[in-house]
Amino acid sequence: MEPELLHGVTDAVATVVLHHPAKRNAMTAAMWAALPPLLDALAADPGVRALVLTGAGGTFCAGADISTLQSGPDEAQALAVGAEEALAAFPKPTLAMVRGHCVGGGTQLAAACDLRFAEADASFGVTPAKLGIVYPSSSTRRLVSLVGPATAKYLLFSGELIDAERALRTGLVDEVLPADELEERVAEFTRVLVSRSQLTQAAAKEFADGRTDRDAHWNAQARGSGDTAAGVSAFLERREPRFTWTTSG
Repeated sequence: MEPELLHGVTDAVATVVLHHPAKRNAMTAAMWAALPPLLDALAADPGVRALVLTGAGGTFCAGADISTLQSGPDEAQALAVGAEEALAAFPKPTLAMVRGHCVGGGTQLAAACDLRFAEADASFGVTPAKLGIVYPSSSTRRLVSLVGPATAKYLLFSGELIDAERALRTGLVDEVLPADELEERVAEFTRVLVSRSQLTQAAAKEFADGRTDRDAHWNAQARGSGDTAAGVSAFLERREPRFTWTTSG
């Protein structure tokens, strides 16, 4: 089967699968290029309330498939950054479900997600120093915001892999699970995400990512949404709330 991005939507959760098992799900130029339009389509779908990114089989992503990036390092990096930025800008909660190796471009994509859950034997690395590549400034800043400058320098200077427990300690990963519990935990957590207010999530995502000019916008959205009234009523009546505001609406 050709390298591709697989996707589906179940119970309001979109799942995007990096599928290139012959090369441990390494990203081809076509895969990098296909991710932004796919994310745009999923973002516009009112039936999607959260997104999970994962890899086929037992590997998340081994990085970029160098053999397909023949147009030169600048264009290759532009494709990767474009995909990363599209993922970071996805307006609904995103979660990377990581098995096995998450290296190079794989870590770049995982870091662009809002959250990362990993199985216990996963490993992570940022490897441009092994190829003499300058890691993009935007990707470097995103990595630093997750793990701090010291760990970011460790990863970038050395290209060495770290295990899931160290990734958890440094903030690169949010939860580490036994291999046979990872998928169930991700399903459980995404059910929580889709039950919550998209209004709260969308505003929090922008604020957490550094937007400082949208307070008035989100206050206006809150006033007109009905979500606050729905949440308070549900709390007082001891039932699950039914939130109606959507990013697509």
